[in-house]
Amino acid sequence: MMNELQEHRFWLNAKTMLAERLSLTDDKADDDVIDSRIRGDVEMRGSNLWILMFAILVASIGLNVNSTAVIIGAMLISPLMGPIMGIGYGTGINDYELIRRSLKNLFIATLIALLTSTLYFLISPLSTAQSELLARTTPTLWDVLIGFFGGLAGIVGATRKEKSNVIPGVAIATALMPPLCTAGFGLATGHWNYFFGAFYLYAINFVFIALSAFIIVRFFNVSEKKYVDPEIAKKAQRYIAIVVIVTLLPSSYLAYQLVGEEVFKAKASAFVTGELNFDNTNVAQVKIDPKMRHIKVFLIGDYVSNEKLNDITARLTMSGLENTTMKIYQNGERDDIDVSVLKADIITDLYKSSQANIEKKDHMIEQLREENRLLQANKEFFTQIPTELSSLFPNMKDIQLSQTYDSRATEHNRSVNQLILNADITNRITDKERGQIEAWLKTRTKNENVSVYLR
Repeated sequence: MMNELQEHRFWLNAKTMLAERLSLTDDKADDDVIDSRIRGDVEMRGSNLWILMFAILVASIGLNVNSTAVIIGAMLISPLMGPIMGIGYGTGINDYELIRRSLKNLFIATLIALLTSTLYFLISPLSTAQSELLARTTPTLWDVLIGFFGGLAGIVGATRKEKSNVIPGVAIATALMPPLCTAGFGLATGHWNYFFGAFYLYAINFVFIALSAFIIVRFFNVSEKKYVDPEIAKKAQRYIAIVVIVTLLPSSYLAYQLVGEEVFKAKASAFVTGELNFDNTNVAQVKIDPKMRHIKVFLIGDYVSNEKLNDITARLTMSGLENTTMKIYQNGERDDIDVSVLKADIITDLYKSSQANIEKKDHMIEQLREENRLLQANKEFFTQIPTELSSLFPNMKDIQLSQTYDSRATEHNRSVNQLILNADITNRITDKERGQIEAWLKTRTKNENVSVYLR
């Protein structure tokens, strides 16, 4: 009984702590502050319109030269979030005058942005669609999620007592400016698929940002307009649901297609890697067309019999590649192979296979260089030291200095080779004199590894 009571108390405390941590009401601004803040950002006139045009030009240039940094800068200075938040907020409080005004300003801003970007791309000498531009032409369900969660972050930030820097971040994440510029590029160059794809991405973003604002406003129970007919309010909510569904369905279909294509590519690559594995034959290039469910494989090396290749092709269905055709070409049977890619692949393979040998040879060269350096550095020992010893110790005759080689000298870049001194003596020397000879030799050669043999 006591354990059950303690467990119950633990869960109550955890629930209370979690509720306090995740509370959105502690630092929420007053309804009047939220209302004036959102309404103040709705209007698009004067400086806002000029800022919008400048931002559109900056974003268009960024897309034109494929500069991500420039595009991000344009999104930071864009004022498009104001009318969109106004639509979601007005819907949440049933203020249809605010909705109408926000829609009007968003339409004006959108029209001006399209005209500005179209004019830029008409006069720009650069007409190639770069990767940053092409990335805005095929929206999917993930763009819906980005717009929705980005909008949630934006409206939560807008309802705080202290105004935060969330809105610029939302503008970057949801990317309202680049799709409009891409749509302008489509109009200027006559690429209607670019125009419709990019404008649809823009529509996804502003619809789901507005939807998230509507949800948060309803969650906070912000004061509604009391004069609205309940029937009109219900009808408006039905319209919202229809707009959301109409916006969501095409992106869901495109996302489904994209996922299907990626799954097909992964399965096809795994099949080629696992099945076309021969001893003396390599896969030179693979071309996968997920839309047509077609695989082209180019082999180089020993010839593989058609019977064996047909058996492999027959296993496509068992690998989850139903209704897939695979053509295999060997040793130049087709001339449509991408030679540049093939060369790059061959060079890469050769590089990888020889890299270990190159590194080994480099290590050997370094060892030899270090050995030579050490020998050169010690060369004077074998010519000058015997002469110096004869002067310092006259009773030493026939002095010979030699050195034993130790590989650690090159591996550790230091001299650990042993110096050996052989000499004849005319008179017997004391241990003290022997010690003096060894000490002098160590100091002179800067080597502690010294042996002295006196006969």
